[in-house]
Amino acid sequence: MQTRPYNFSAGPAAMPDDVLRQAAAEMLDWHGSGMSVMEMSHRGVHFGRIIEQAETDLRELLGVPADYHVLFMQGGALAENAIVPLNLSRAAKADYVVTGAWSQKSQLEARKYCDVHLAAQVDASHGYDRIPPLHTWQPRPDAQYLHYCANETIDGVEFHDVPGRFGLPLVADMSSTILSRPVDVAAHTCIYAGAQKNIGPAGLTLVIVHRDAVGHAIPACPSAFDYAVAARNGSMYNTPPTYAIYIAGLVFQWLKRQTEGSLQGIAAIAERNRKKAELLYRCIDASALYYNRVAKPDRSRMNVPFFLRDETLNEAFLQGAQSRGLLQLKGHKSVGGMRASIYNAMPLAGVQALVDYMQAFERDH
Repeated sequence: MQTRPYNFSAGPAAMPDDVLRQAAAEMLDWHGSGMSVMEMSHRGVHFGRIIEQAETDLRELLGVPADYHVLFMQGGALAENAIVPLNLSRAAKADYVVTGAWSQKSQLEARKYCDVHLAAQVDASHGYDRIPPLHTWQPRPDAQYLHYCANETIDGVEFHDVPGRFGLPLVADMSSTILSRPVDVAAHTCIYAGAQKNIGPAGLTLVIVHRDAVGHAIPACPSAFDYAVAARNGSMYNTPPTYAIYIAGLVFQWLKRQTEGSLQGIAAIAERNRKKAELLYRCIDASALYYNRVAKPDRSRMNVPFFLRDETLNEAFLQGAQSRGLLQLKGHKSVGGMRASIYNAMPLAGVQALVDYMQAFERDH
């Protein structure tokens, strides 16, 4: 039985109830250690067990090949927008695909460190609403890497498959889609993700990078952000975000326990996420009041922006939603409207409650 409101925040986002309960139970004493995880030395035996298990579980969930490093870092995806070119561009050329606000930020940041070329971009004069067809992409053959954002949190545009690599190392910002479905890690040279959507609390950044891409940072790269230094030191060159890593580990274990019919783990979560997204988009598309701007093949399963045709009703819609325990549905300030972020921790019942409210609100107005 649901006892808490349904939180549709884009991030920091809702966490699985089971994870929060376990963290609460272990808050004062982790497994008989006499310490909270918050109090542990990151170099002690107890935390060593936590981070090792977290990496093992993550590798299993995503099928991370042995020749990839898994790094637990800080700074969020915004910092990775700089850290990636500092490590991978060799101060030369990098190509970017711009499909929304976050990939736009990525390419602007990279320009501080290397020669950036836009291999593809969307005409944003009417908003980011689609992925440019692959046949229109024009990456440079001598670029050090090709970067894309797998899911645009603000605009609700998602790559549902790995794009063509064009013979270039592929780099992906997967902050808001990682762990929501299977991903071909081996098709990428580097994957990075801020934690605060599907992984755990804000403050942790996950990086999965091929070992051959490590060790080429430009001299200006800070040591704490050098992938080679991080890998050599087991993500503990500096003090890592220990509690966030602990919570992430609990989330990984929760994911491994998930089932959907005969499916388990990431496959089960992917099927559940498909059902949630289909339910919400079906409501929007059948409505005379609500609409979504994104081309149907490119719609996100994680972030569903929608708008009311009569925007004078926006405040009434939000107030009514809150009174029903449907929280944080206001769209990003840059685009307006509404946005329902339906990450892994959001149950199907939460999406059904939102759909029921949306249909009732439309009938009343």
